Amino acid sequence: MTGAGRISARWLRAAPAQRVCAMLEEAGHSALFVGGCVRNALIGAPVSDLDLATDATPERVIALAQAAGLRAIPTGIDHGTVTVLAAGEPVEITTFRRDVETDGRHATVAFSNDVAEDAARRDFTMNALYADARGQVHDPLGGLPDLRARRVRFVGDPAARVAEDYLRILRFFRFTAWYGDPARGMDAEGLAACAAGAEGLARISAERIGAELRKLLSAPDPAPAVAAMAQAGVLRVILPGADPRALAPLVHLEAAHHLPADPIARLAGLGGDDAAQRLRLSRAQAKRLTALRDAATGTHGPAALGYLLGAEDAGHALTLRGALLEQPVAPFAADVARGAAAEFPITAADLPETGRALGARLKTLRVAWLRADLHPNRAALLALPPEGDAD
Repeated sequence: MTGAGRISARWLRAAPAQRVCAMLEEAGHSALFVGGCVRNALIGAPVSDLDLATDATPERVIALAQAAGLRAIPTGIDHGTVTVLAAGEPVEITTFRRDVETDGRHATVAFSNDVAEDAARRDFTMNALYADARGQVHDPLGGLPDLRARRVRFVGDPAARVAEDYLRILRFFRFTAWYGDPARGMDAEGLAACAAGAEGLARISAERIGAELRKLLSAPDPAPAVAAMAQAGVLRVILPGADPRALAPLVHLEAAHHLPADPIARLAGLGGDDAAQRLRLSRAQAKRLTALRDAATGTHGPAALGYLLGAEDAGHALTLRGALLEQPVAPFAADVARGAAAEFPITAADLPETGRALGARLKTLRVAWLRADLHPNRAALLALPPEGDAD
């Protein structure tokens, strides 16, 4: 294992990281941060989770943590992972591992004392970068040049890595969307392995596929990666009927109208057969997906959508409509804000009807108000003749 420069990050210098490393190193064990925290520190991206690899067994980690006065939680002890809380901050500590057996979904692992074996079982070279407590980076598999070139490359044989866990196909496209260089394109061997193994995704749970796809769609611009998924035959396996053509214009319109990246809005742009069920969306996500798609394919104006959906989702519906219709979207912020703050100006007390007739009259007046993008005031709505109210 060779040195490959240093990282200097606030999280690395902070007490929780240093205390956990000292706990292991003072007992004669390795303590190497690995994966996303090292990768992101090297490229200046935010770090949300700290993962540490060690030659200490999980039982040894727990004993050392208790001796140091730290709380240890056996979050994944069967797979070698213990979460240690230092100053309230979680650090996931996992024993070096090697794969004993894989079935395309999960791996049976054995503990190891060799970091090279640990690195060899990881998915991409940029995720097989390690750093010690002093920030010294160790690169056993040549991942640092790949990271610098923004090249997402499988560790070793791409086909073998895919066959170990078919979810790595989606991770390949997700990491390409987040960290790849669009001008360089995708690693040809990796893309070919994903295309060849696409049918294996049918063996992966819908929950895992849905979570991975939402992470992909949260990237600043997932359109090139999703287009490549479609060309490789991956998209039709996970979401039959999905069409990626609206995604690129949607991303452009989101940026033009200062909207945040939203995976559910982008999923609405993809469409697909029974997306909520196939991707195991939550009830709230499924309801929002349907509302955005219906609003985008409907005819309500900006103010009406602001009233029905709220300001942000009205913006997503309008940009989605423009992307689906391949049309520009006029500025809408003021009208959407007007709608989001509006209240329907008619109450039951304003009308002479009673019972079902009252409910029907309120409904038709509300329809008229929405169709006119909330412009009619109370007097204008009350002046509408009953026979003209029908939808």
